[in-house]
Amino acid sequence: MATFRILVVDDEEGIRSGVKRILQNFRVDYPFMDEQVTYEVMEAASGEAALELIRLSPPDILLLDNKLPGIEGVEVLEHIRKQQLDILVVMITSYASLELAVKATRDGAYDFIPKPFTPQELRSSLETITKHLFLKRMTRKMHQAGRQIRFQFLSVLSHELKAPLNAIEGYARMIRDRELGQRLEDYDESIERIMQRIQGMRNLILDLLDLTRIESGKGTRNLVPLDPCAVVQTCLDTIRPYAIQREISLNLNAEPGINLTADAAELEMVFNNLISNAVKYNVDGGRVDCTLRQETDGLHIDVKDSGIGMSPEECSRLFGDFVRIRNPRTRDISGSGLGLSIARKILEQYGARISVESAPDQGSTFSVFFPTT
Repeated sequence: MATFRILVVDDEEGIRSGVKRILQNFRVDYPFMDEQVTYEVMEAASGEAALELIRLSPPDILLLDNKLPGIEGVEVLEHIRKQQLDILVVMITSYASLELAVKATRDGAYDFIPKPFTPQELRSSLETITKHLFLKRMTRKMHQAGRQIRFQFLSVLSHELKAPLNAIEGYARMIRDRELGQRLEDYDESIERIMQRIQGMRNLILDLLDLTRIESGKGTRNLVPLDPCAVVQTCLDTIRPYAIQREISLNLNAEPGINLTADAAELEMVFNNLISNAVKYNVDGGRVDCTLRQETDGLHIDVKDSGIGMSPEECSRLFGDFVRIRNPRTRDISGSGLGLSIARKILEQYGARISVESAPDQGSTFSVFFPTT
């Protein structure tokens, strides 16, 4: 339950205590809110006292009378405007001062409440004020998140593309200048390195496109009954050539007759990522075991490897956007840091969940669970 802090600034004690009493058990709830909003009411009898409270602990909402002993309400409003404080100001004033209240709204006040007001009038105004404040802050948070994502995107893109482009340029100069000799076969290793770098850039671009499609909610999904064992087997066959190079065995353990309604391409994205990671972060001569079992509560799929493993802190960050586990053992392993985030977001569309159990040098087990619907 969220709490908005309200500061009532009025030299009439009856107004201050009345507002506190009216809002004591008042709650606001809208369908777009994750939780109800309640109110904590503070009081100030003068503009000077209000400024001190604002300095010490800024409220979310300020109910401000203009006619105050000492400095007036409009001066408090001017202070808030100059300091660019995130406080929503509502003038509470008598009918005789409506002109002043209208002027105050032009100077930064959100609205005004004429007094005397009834409990229902105050609650109704607070409902509108709360909705405005909630949406304003949610919009700001979305903008900030968007800026952060764009910053992360550009940081990852510049880093991930700069390194392979520099390497490709270096190898190309070696070939152009015939630094390794005149025979074409002298450059086989350099050409292979160039191809690896190009494939890494292609994978990054594809991951970014996948993430964009999932985040935007666009794209056609083809949900049909399918055999998830066949999807996992396809993913194993895709990664097998690389596994053979490192003598890593790939194993599938599945019960017969398992069915799942899903989009085959989406499932392949999930398990291509999990299985390729299980090979990339494995040890030479290791193994990867994929297990599928249907239980009463749903479908359980585990991808277990005998690889380098992770610490609890590394596991806790694993499914975020642009997260890559960096340590001496992963330094030469390429990746965008998007694969597991994409897998998680795809699975969330099915009401499924993904988790990991791991320990350094003891391998990792990624568990996917599709609940029975």
